[in-house]
Amino acid sequence: MGHDDSPPQIYNRTLFLSVFVFGILGAARGYDEGCISGNITLPSFKSRFGLADTTKSADYLANLKSNITSMVQLGSIGGSIIAMYTVDKLGRVRALQAVCILWIIGAAIQVSAGSVGQLYAGRLIEGLAIGQTTTIGPSMTEIAPNKIRGLCVCIFSGAVYFGIFLGYCANYGSVLHQPNDSDIQWRITVSLKIVLAGIIFILSFLFCLESPRWLLQVNRPDEAIKNLSKLRHLPIDHPYIVAEVSDINEQVLEEKEAVESSNIFEKFKSIFTVKSYRYRFFAVSALAQILGQWSGANAITIYASELFSFAGIKGTDQLKMSAVLGVVKFISAYLSAFFIIDFLGRRRALYVGISVQLLSILYFAIFITIVPQADDVNYVLSPSQSKAARAALAAVFLSGTGWTMGFNSIQYLVGSEMFPLKIRSFAQSLVMVLHFGMQYGNSKAVPKMLLAMNNYGAFYFFVGVMVMSLFWAWFFVPEVTGRSLESMEDIFNLPWYIIGRKGPELCPDYSEINKITHTTSRGNTYVDNIAYNIDQSKIEQAYIEDINNNKAESLLRRDSEDKENEKKL
Repeated sequence: MGHDDSPPQIYNRTLFLSVFVFGILGAARGYDEGCISGNITLPSFKSRFGLADTTKSADYLANLKSNITSMVQLGSIGGSIIAMYTVDKLGRVRALQAVCILWIIGAAIQVSAGSVGQLYAGRLIEGLAIGQTTTIGPSMTEIAPNKIRGLCVCIFSGAVYFGIFLGYCANYGSVLHQPNDSDIQWRITVSLKIVLAGIIFILSFLFCLESPRWLLQVNRPDEAIKNLSKLRHLPIDHPYIVAEVSDINEQVLEEKEAVESSNIFEKFKSIFTVKSYRYRFFAVSALAQILGQWSGANAITIYASELFSFAGIKGTDQLKMSAVLGVVKFISAYLSAFFIIDFLGRRRALYVGISVQLLSILYFAIFITIVPQADDVNYVLSPSQSKAARAALAAVFLSGTGWTMGFNSIQYLVGSEMFPLKIRSFAQSLVMVLHFGMQYGNSKAVPKMLLAMNNYGAFYFFVGVMVMSLFWAWFFVPEVTGRSLESMEDIFNLPWYIIGRKGPELCPDYSEINKITHTTSRGNTYVDNIAYNIDQSKIEQAYIEDINNNKAESLLRRDSEDKENEKKL
């Protein structure tokens, strides 16, 4: 990340509380994944919704299971589309509050479900809410200082695993303390969604401030400056505030001049017709979602309890190991947020994460190839097989660590920080449509992949995807750690084949905010310890260009005068 010479006041309680509320919204998606992962193994849930029906074929039950688990992902596609409108129309805070209400409605329908149809309806409505969270949550990049932008977004991605951990623990506790023939066993786990949504809803009124960038975009400059001042704990006339507002306002004005009346169709068209947008969407954001979702991490999260049986784990120990997996992912996600993503940078974190995930999944695939009978309830592992099984179990945990370090962080960061303000919410929503589309397809496909590919074949497929991902990360993904949001455009206007490898080197960040530094001595501004750094080489270059321009204008003027004189003669 490098030395941070920003004013220390910008890292404060107001900022972190606002980031926390937006960030914890990630638990909405996570809790559902952890909750449904265990629900489909609970005897009472299986009995209520037909998953324990021995008269049905294995293919029918696999399809029913995938329908139940993937219904939230299907709803999330619609939610992501809705977010294209609501996040820019309502603002970031109001959109968050509306989502909490919709989330509560969906959860209430599920808690009271007596049939699989009502369960589908509740999960679909919950998906409409969760689909919007993945646009609203990462929008915190708009209030985050450049140096900790990755950390702030990773609060959201880490909260996904906090939610997964809570879901796993809720299921494990429920199966231990509630009878298997009672619907209370699974209804308790689902009802916690209402509690979580209610807490976030209340906290949003207490601690959240609307994005200054959005306020400037909708012509509310006084509120924007006021909110930015509160978020940075600096007076409104402080050089840092003036510089940051200047950067944002310059981009907003440029975009308004370029597109006087932008609508959703023009934004969609620009994704395909504007070169820099096209690269950001297809080469970086879209591939991050496609490769990430088919790397196997989502399959392990949702079907963890069943996959642990491949490593010889039986009975309620499957739920216990799922809870341990939740702890591992939760801790590793926040360790990545605080110590990796802004310090190593986006690309290095992605390299390391994909490599760890690849090697772990490869070992797990080799194990279930050699010991396919490990999931047989009646089979007793030999001492050597038992040791290998424990290593396979560890490999599952380690793959989760690699995922949180690599793809999990990047999949939210790339859309939220690379696109310009004009289409940021729209593009992030479109990226999340693809995200949930891939997740839905993955959730539907994995049960059948395991049946058709003898279990191990699916994991070799995931390994192949991750090999391709390493090349993609090296060639297509530029390092943008520490850059201002307004400085991204220069990188993506370069030729496509050098953006990922050389873009940041060829296009330094010359934004106003990066010229403001906090010094130990008196600076050159009216504020103590604040200096405004001017790039002398740029001034000299501009001076030379100005001289050359003046010479050219003088020659043109002289030539024009000569022609006029000739006409007179």
